[in-house]
Amino acid sequence: MSSTTLRIDSLMITASDLGEENPLPALGIGRSIPPPQLADNIPPDVRERVGYGARAHCLPYRLQDGYSEAMQPQSLRTAVLENDYLRATFLLELGGRLWSLVHKPSGRELLANKAIIRYRNLAVRNAWFAGGVEWNAGIQGHSPFTCSPVFAARLTAPDGSPVLRLYEWERIREIPYQIDVLLPADSPWLFVHVRLVNPHERTIPMYWWSNIAVPEEPDTRVLAPAKEVIGVSDGWRSFAMLPLPDGPGYDLTYPGRVYNAYEFFFYIPNDRRPWEAALDAQGHGLAHVSTAPLCGRKLFLWGTGPGGRRWQRFLSDREDDPYIEIQAGVARTQHESFPLQPGETMDWIEAYGLLEADACRVHGAEWGGAVAAVERRLAALLPAHRLTDVLEHGRTVMTHPPEEILHRGSGWGALERRRRIMDGEVQTDESPLPFDDASLGEEQIPWLVLLKDGALPEGDPQHAPGACLVQDAWCKRLEAAVHAGRGDHWLSWLHLGV
Repeated sequence: MSSTTLRIDSLMITASDLGEENPLPALGIGRSIPPPQLADNIPPDVRERVGYGARAHCLPYRLQDGYSEAMQPQSLRTAVLENDYLRATFLLELGGRLWSLVHKPSGRELLANKAIIRYRNLAVRNAWFAGGVEWNAGIQGHSPFTCSPVFAARLTAPDGSPVLRLYEWERIREIPYQIDVLLPADSPWLFVHVRLVNPHERTIPMYWWSNIAVPEEPDTRVLAPAKEVIGVSDGWRSFAMLPLPDGPGYDLTYPGRVYNAYEFFFYIPNDRRPWEAALDAQGHGLAHVSTAPLCGRKLFLWGTGPGGRRWQRFLSDREDDPYIEIQAGVARTQHESFPLQPGETMDWIEAYGLLEADACRVHGAEWGGAVAAVERRLAALLPAHRLTDVLEHGRTVMTHPPEEILHRGSGWGALERRRRIMDGEVQTDESPLPFDDASLGEEQIPWLVLLKDGALPEGDPQHAPGACLVQDAWCKRLEAAVHAGRGDHWLSWLHLGV
């Protein structure tokens, strides 16, 4: 009888040293995404949100720019979820990234992952690396957690199979985010259940994109149920609606035939099931399907020209195994955030698995026929009601406390829990996401002292000033302490200046 297992393991891989965080606050520094100019044919639902929630810096996070070029073997802690069909490997020290998804009957790796991890300046905190599935929550751009540890915990689903829970406290939006990964014993699909909760009495701009790296072969075709895309029409600063498949004068859906780096967003009608697939010459490859809230789909490609190939080599030391990214988000484009109302909870299911469709139809000249062929296979392999059932079953687990914490992330969630209690704020049920005191570390100690004793301890000016906090509640607490003559020293004033 088949079963699902969850284990903590390690992955030996050649990687560059991430190094220490920059000790200085990132004042006005970060990888923000400037909003594009919009053509007249951009739909109103996109136009009204472009630029909403954008930020010019990554405070209170510090930059991760201390990585080196030197490469050496490293052991990374992983969580492995496995049944008879799939083996999924997650990097717990690097954002919980889904690094590998192997279809065991065929031995096929469904994701693109490199033989090395090399950090480059592409994320909101600088450090980023290529490969796998990256979870991006909170603010536009590559997540602040993409090169940082996250919490991981174990639960049990109603069918008895183990559930892997990944979670963290996002410090800019001041919210927790949660990912429950489910792999039923008889399932050839990996299910990812994401939940976002706004614990505040104010609306916050929210962002989510799952960035999925897949192999780029000469005849790979990327398909989604759309007739138009939102893409660049003239240079890199103007977005317009373009027809599929050859809006800019060439077939966008074959990355191996596009010379320059390019990205575009499939405009999937609201009445269509959202999905995206990257299929090879035989019509085989990864399919990504979701429930309705995850409405956005994107293709990013480096291009076949010397610039794109140099980028591939720059990221991995190789350009002979190129990759592309198919991406999914809770917005039409990555230049938008969406409003999460006070107390609102949003959740959805993502499914990852091998799709084998009719190659002649997939690569046929008629775009609508190619899309229809994929949709027929998806309807047979993963009917829409199956995702609905997984969502409902997942909700019975999602609010349960974990049975065991397998790995700890940062201590900022635990510090925030203590502050909310001290300030008498309305408490939400935090049992599903335990930010326990064991996660508190050296970075949180000065702020714990401020919380407990009413003064920030004076540090040695010859040493780094430590991590900063910039949310209003902490600023008011520190300001009140200084004006009352408690902790009136250089470090308090430096933090107030930040």
